[in-house]
Amino acid sequence: MTKNKITTYTDGGSRGNPGPAAIGAVIQYDGKEKEYGKAIGKATNNVAEYQAIIFALKKIKQLIGKEKSKKREVEVKADTELVVKQINREYKIKKDGLKDYFIELWNLTQDFKKVTFTHISRNKNKNADKLVNQALDTLL
Repeated sequence: MTKNKITTYTDGGSRGNPGPAAIGAVIQYDGKEKEYGKAIGKATNNVAEYQAIIFALKKIKQLIGKEKSKKREVEVKADTELVVKQINREYKIKKDGLKDYFIELWNLTQDFKKVTFTHISRNKNKNADKLVNQALDTLL
């Protein structure tokens, strides 16, 4: 981990698709680790995945400050291949509802020196997944 690099693991999910949904984010920066999970209401899995990444980028900016964000690189790691490939412009976004999330996310990336999006296997994203499930459990 380089001094200027921030890593975040994100996950989103719903019980039912759409159904009650939640997001989770684990943010590693400057030798610290912060975990967040919260319910987001009714949504599809893909909407929850986008909202988790958006939440994480906003939270990073809040944690380190707007000015420092411009000098920092962020690596977003997520276990949903569809969303990662859409963000990396390998797949077209066919659902109109996701286009707005893509635009919001793209605009947020401009607040950082560089943002990369990496698809990881589910077993490498256990902490973010746990946060999603804990938040979903509060809804039941």
